[in-house]
Amino acid sequence: MAEPLLELRDLTVQFPSPNGWLTVVDKVSFSVGRNDIVCVVGESGSGKSVTMQAAVGLVQPKGGRVTGGSVRFDGKELVGMSNRDLNRVRGDEIGFIFQEPMSSLNPAYTVGEQIAEVVRRHRGASRADAWKRAVEMLDRVHIASAASRAREYPHQFSGGMRQRVMIAMAVACDPKLLIADEPSTALDVTIQARILELLRELQRESGMSVLFITHDLGVVADIARRVVVMYGAQVVESASADELFARPRHPYTAGLLAAMPQVALERGQDPVAIPGTVAQAHAWPGGCRFNPRCVYRQEGACTTVPVPLEPVAPGQDALVRCALAASLSDTLREAVAA
Repeated sequence: MAEPLLELRDLTVQFPSPNGWLTVVDKVSFSVGRNDIVCVVGESGSGKSVTMQAAVGLVQPKGGRVTGGSVRFDGKELVGMSNRDLNRVRGDEIGFIFQEPMSSLNPAYTVGEQIAEVVRRHRGASRADAWKRAVEMLDRVHIASAASRAREYPHQFSGGMRQRVMIAMAVACDPKLLIADEPSTALDVTIQARILELLRELQRESGMSVLFITHDLGVVADIARRVVVMYGAQVVESASADELFARPRHPYTAGLLAAMPQVALERGQDPVAIPGTVAQAHAWPGGCRFNPRCVYRQEGACTTVPVPLEPVAPGQDALVRCALAASLSDTLREAVAA
């Protein structure tokens, strides 16, 4: 079997708080293959964005620390790598798209200057060649009149166009991996669909891998090949997109599916919200961290002993963290399909 492009093994991240160091990413493991599209999904506070920031060394400047685990990218170990070496990887071999482009683009520079700077920094291109590449990238992400628009400033672009600029910047150096952190959340549904189609198009053309972080399973259905579901700083389920949508194994995954408007419409019902809220990191419940919100929980099995992440069946690569997974399998499938 070929080595994955990105592999996280037991990655653990902590941040300081008045209650001491809090674990906000707890032994997270998953991989992204080459020419692959993997989605990490979960509610706000699940740890999905911090996981990816930690993987590429972006939590330390925010006061966080990686306390355990491994992150291997294209055969290189990133945990413990110097910031100088990480800077060579970030923006060159790994591109980033963030949720709100206005906070990522510098309002004092034209969009062409900002894309060209990435090319100059990572590829050592001349100013003329970097500018040419910037215009090419704006054209590649379907911004009309790219040569003239490259001389405009971020405030002169709509939200959807600014996101296209961010995509152009992220892929300007032809990265092997693109990390997209909620890139379409702030956009309306029509623009969101166009951004997703653009990402699919760029992935097909270049063969790069994409790691897509989102809270929206509707987005996952459109783009993912494999899905990693996070809750309470842990992975609770991992499976191919087709398998996860057809047969969710964890009550949290089933709850996310039942809350999707598309699924509710097919059933002729209103979306069903998951009761309660995600606990804070200093107050994780005992046992399964989802158990206070789970309608299927059983005292003891779900509330006392930490639940491991295990294969749903011997020899399968689908994983689930649920003490009742075997007995709930048909119930959860019927609940989503009903």
